Amino acid sequence: MNGKEKKYEELLPQVAALIEGEDDRVSVMANVAAALHYAMGFFWTGFYVVSGNELRLGPFQGTVACMHIARGRGVCGTAWDRGETIVVPDVEQFPGHIACSSESRSEIVVPVRDASGKVWAVLDIDSRELGTFDDTDRRYLEQLVGLLRF
Repeated sequence: MNGKEKKYEELLPQVAALIEGEDDRVSVMANVAAALHYAMGFFWTGFYVVSGNELRLGPFQGTVACMHIARGRGVCGTAWDRGETIVVPDVEQFPGHIACSSESRSEIVVPVRDASGKVWAVLDIDSRELGTFDDTDRRYLEQLVGLLRF
């Protein structure tokens, strides 16, 4: 197990305990974003919530961010539209990337589903480094958002 896996292995039960019994989405997203951001040392960690035909900025940790993202636009809108996790090693190479911060170099976006399987939000994480995210991140972050079933 590498260092990244170890951090995720320690974080998942902590997050599960933190949100156990909580039913307020905003409060849960706020604490999950904070826990993930500080445990992993990411540049930007947060949620965008589905509202009609766009994503709206939700709880996050990091620099200011875009407040509205259309379905199918950028990495977040594309992950929502496809209903699948997207790993982007170099955001400059992603067609239609929305640059909320010029410091963001790589990104991962994970759809968050409700109990019926419908996407109600996306978890968006950015790094200042190229190639930060891989299948390890995908696997653990998909497990993490699986805890957010409302």
